Amino acid sequence: MNAKECIRGRRSIRKFKDQPVDHALLSEIVETASYAPSWKHTQIARYIAVEGELKDKIGAECTSAYPRNGEIIAQAPMLIAVTFIKGRSGFERDGSFSTSKGADWQVFDAGIATQTFCLAACDKGLGSVIMGIFDEAKAASLLNLPEDRILAALVPVGYPDEEPAAPRRKPVEDLLSFQS
Repeated sequence: MNAKECIRGRRSIRKFKDQPVDHALLSEIVETASYAPSWKHTQIARYIAVEGELKDKIGAECTSAYPRNGEIIAQAPMLIAVTFIKGRSGFERDGSFSTSKGADWQVFDAGIATQTFCLAACDKGLGSVIMGIFDEAKAASLLNLPEDRILAALVPVGYPDEEPAAPRRKPVEDLLSFQS
């Protein structure tokens, strides 16, 4: 699969087969995802693979704002908690900001890393869906995140048990403008 095929073919998968994700395969995916670009090569993204009772507990206790997310997590074999080390991306060594975006740049880097992870998973035959609606504080507590980490997204992962069609895309004319 080439990059264009992977980008165009990846879909948000919400139904998974009852087949575990091999830990060695996940390590390979994370190794590929580690090549995602980041602010001054800070590489702030960290991934926590969650299975079993803890995965189910996060799905049950952290998704009341959108219960469908809990259902998706419950039937996925694995949940990836994408976290990042705060206070590095977008900052100088003295703690000042390098950009007018301030601390917001770290979320940008986490987003790049999350999408890169999902594309790498797709390339290896795994499906995923990036979730942003969940009780972040409760999930971070259940994951025992250290003080220097922020939970960016939850990503259920597994072998797809569905093949969603590509949603309609906006025409390039709506997305691209030229100025001189």
